[in-house]
Amino acid sequence: MRQRRLMNEINVVPYIDVMLVLLVIFMVTAPMIQTGNIDLPSVGKSAQPPVAPLEVIVRADRSVALRDRSKGDREEPIEMSQLTAAIRSAQAKNPQQAVLIAGDRKVPYEAVLDVMDKLQKQHVARIGLLVQPGK
Repeated sequence: MRQRRLMNEINVVPYIDVMLVLLVIFMVTAPMIQTGNIDLPSVGKSAQPPVAPLEVIVRADRSVALRDRSKGDREEPIEMSQLTAAIRSAQAKNPQQAVLIAGDRKVPYEAVLDVMDKLQKQHVARIGLLVQPGK
């Protein structure tokens, strides 16, 4: 009795036939597809540029200064009791203005957190920390 040998080949001819039929179908139907036109809305005024942030500077001796980048690079020393009122009045004019806290390298981190905590308790929005990129 003769043993049957296993066939270890894959016949790919039917797969090639199917692919060619699909290619022909897509080539015939592609020109028939109509492109869609979308009517986009127009705006009368362009979006306003982002507002420069307010910077609260905490120095090594724990004194605080306020810098408004939209008015220049001048720092104004300010008392902690007046800080939240000054920031809230600036944000009342422009609610999108962010507040960045910049702490001196030698100031204890606790002093920076105290300033942030005081601002958060007074519901000042958009608070962040200002850092210097590494070298």
